[in-house]
Amino acid sequence: MSTLTPAGPAAAVSKSEQAYETLKERITSGSLVPGYRLVLSTIADELGFSVVPVREALRRLEAEGLVTFERNVGATVAGVDAMLYLHTMQTLSVIEGAATALAAPLITAEDITRARYLNRELRACLENFEPARFSRINNDFHAILYGHCPNPHILDLVHRGWNRLSAMRASTFDLVPGRARQSVEEHEKLLALIESGADLHEIEMAARAHRTATLNAYMAQQNQPPSAI
Repeated sequence: MSTLTPAGPAAAVSKSEQAYETLKERITSGSLVPGYRLVLSTIADELGFSVVPVREALRRLEAEGLVTFERNVGATVAGVDAMLYLHTMQTLSVIEGAATALAAPLITAEDITRARYLNRELRACLENFEPARFSRINNDFHAILYGHCPNPHILDLVHRGWNRLSAMRASTFDLVPGRARQSVEEHEKLLALIESGADLHEIEMAARAHRTATLNAYMAQQNQPPSAI
């Protein structure tokens, strides 16, 4: 693993903030995997700080659910909360489906072109699969589809859902890589519906089914019954 490097100019933020931002970025990017031990003195030495700001940063990350403290073990990178993932994906299937349908009449030809380009990038990713890269491009793809949603309250809920997934480092494509190929094909069908001016209810149901299929792939991997959403 590469040496930790403080994020941002040292003069701009406190050492505690620098430690927090650095550790959070490495956790959310997957550089520090669930279960990884966060040794206070080691991190402090690598960052060139005392242990005090690092301890403060770890407590902030604990409050956000990214770090856990265990007796006789210390701080470790938290694993994905399966129940929180389930509830977040169920919610996203509903609100993102609605946002995509509401945005559909406002999507431009340029948006469609950009979305198709990203989906080709996703297809190319399948050849030498990198779950983290696939997830980033996938996020950008969906942001195009729901981004023009004219209801700011729905859009805010969608952003909150995606941010929650990011904070959990939750990627079904990491846990169930086989889902990625199906997802790309579903993207093409969803784009075709939007481009053809299909009924908004049909677009909403297709977007919802796409999100639910991703959730169900995860549930199957966890040997859990599929979602009813």
